[in-house]
This record gives sequence, structure tokens and C-alpha cells, in this order.
Amino acid sequence: MTNAYRWVQWNKHKRVYDAVLLAILLAYIAGFVGIGLTVTSVGDPISPPVLVMRALGTAAAILLHVILAIGPAARLFPELAPLLYNRRHLGVTCFVVAFLHAFIAIGFYGGFGVEDPIMAVLAGPGVRPPFEFYGFIALVILFVMAATSHDFWLANLGPGVWKTIHMLVYVAYGALVAHIAFGAIASEKHPVYIVLLAVGITGLVALHLVAGFRESRTDAAGENPGDWIDLGTCADIPEARARVVCVKGSERIAVYRDGDQLHAVSSVCAHQGGPLGEGKIVDGCVTCPWHGYQYDAKDGRSPPPYTEKIETYELRVEGGRVLLNPEPNAPGTSTDGASIKSVGAGDA
Repeated sequence: MTNAYRWVQWNKHKRVYDAVLLAILLAYIAGFVGIGLTVTSVGDPISPPVLVMRALGTAAAILLHVILAIGPAARLFPELAPLLYNRRHLGVTCFVVAFLHAFIAIGFYGGFGVEDPIMAVLAGPGVRPPFEFYGFIALVILFVMAATSHDFWLANLGPGVWKTIHMLVYVAYGALVAHIAFGAIASEKHPVYIVLLAVGITGLVALHLVAGFRESRTDAAGENPGDWIDLGTCADIPEARARVVCVKGSERIAVYRDGDQLHAVSSVCAHQGGPLGEGKIVDGCVTCPWHGYQYDAKDGRSPPPYTEKIETYELRVEGGRVLLNPEPNAPGTSTDGASIKSVGAGDA
């Protein structure tokens, strides 16, 4: 979290993340070009600019697949959740790589005639629309997403509008698939391109379907709204962590244990809708696992000077059992939570 807008909020983890990403990207491009020059050096040589252009294009496609896979993969495998923390850096990198791919393509194929280079490429050789058009659509969407990725835009556009804009990544993915299908696959008859694209599409669809199915089953098995919900004993709630409660027809609730106190707040972060229930208590604050946004466990308010707030819920302990009122309080409402000091050692 930061109380002032910065171009990049650097920290050790982000520097390591970006350094590893850059190293992998450069190694991939160098390997692609090197192998391409070796394989095609005899008989049918390929120009180095074309190899670099193809390396950048395939790298951008791989990055977009990874970006779309991180969300559902983290739902299925919680140990991958830290990858979500820097997904914006991955998205901006994807746009930069795609832009360099387009820049070289426009210069190489459209820069030596009398017509405008961009229009020369987009016009295509008699095909309507040419495969370059789909790549252009994907690039424009990636640019909009990269340009609005900063928290300044999230705060001023509002979470709903911001999220809608960034859901266009699926439109960009569809345009990318069309760009590859009508471009590389149509011109290069080797089946490896078809196999790789099919694996990418199938893998993404499978991840999203499996993660969505599991989440829907969890919500369907949720508690009925109305009376107080019995959550079991205090021992069922881990120290500094939460038990997530699903209530039919409403958002999930995170019941946290902080020492001898229990507190219940909305499991939806006010920043980007992150799963607060998968975070932990840090210095008395519920901390979102996605971007580190924090809320006081007692009232659901972010510590000053931050102004975000989330809903809170009433708790009580009776006979060693934790009871939750599923009716939410207004965001930022202070609650007493529930104390487990009087509970027997076997129950706590």
C-alpha cells in the first residue's frame, strides 16, 4: 500500500520478480533467434529481423497465456497466489513485447513503400480483414490495459469500470488467436504451431472451467442466510488466519483469529476484490494476499491515511462454539468481535 501515487512502487520482491522475468524473456528471444539462424542457415535462410519479430510475437503470446492462467491456477493451487502480486508488471511487459513485435513488422513489411507503413500492413494482400488486423485489435486492448494499470486509474475510474476495462483481456486473447490462426498457422504448414496453439487454448479453458466449477460448488454448499451460523469450535479457526464462510446469495465472510479475539469481515478487498479470507493478520490488520491492502480487524477500516473500508459482522461464543451473524454491518462499522479467553483449553 502507498498513500501517494508512484510510477512504480518498487520493493525487493518486485525487483527480483522483474529481474527474473527479464532474464527469462531475453533468454527466450536469444534462444529463438539463435536456433532459427542455425536451422535455417542452409537452404532457406530467414532474415534476422524476421526471426526477432517472430521471437517477440511468440513471447507475447506465451505471456498472455500465462497472465490468463495465473488467476484460476492460484485458486486451484494457493501456493501460486504470490504470482498475482505482480501480475500488472507481467501485463505491461506483455504489451511492450507485443508493441516491439508490431513495430518491427510494420517497419520490415510496410516501411519501404510510398504508402503509410501502418496502412500498408493492415491493408493486406487482398484478404479482408487481414490477419494483421486481429493483431492490431489485440495490441490496442493491451495498450489500454497497460496505460490504465496504475492505481491512479483504479481510484479515479472506480473498481467497477476499471475491472470492466481489464476484462477486455479476453477479447484481446480472442484477437490474438485469430491473428495466429490466420497468420502463422495459415502460412507455416508445420503442425507444431497448431499443436502449441491448441494446447494453450485447451489448457486455459480447462483451468477456468475447473476453478469455476470448484468455486461454484463451494458457494452452492454455503450457509443459508438468516439465523446465526454455527462455525464450530474456536480451534477450527487458525491463529492469524481466517475461516472463510460462504453464505448463499451474498459475498463470502472471513472470520479471523487474532490471539484471544475473533473478528469477522467481508472476504472481498475494496481494492480489486481480492480474497481477504486467504490473507493473514499482520500487526492487527487483515492483509490482502494480492496487493497487501490492510484493514483493521475490529472495524474494517484501512489504517490512516488510507480511506478504504469493508463490511464487518457480529460474532459471539457460546458453549465453546463460534456463532456468526450473516447480516453485514455498514462498511467501517466497529464491532467488539468475540473473546475466547473464557473458553476451555480443549476448545480453544
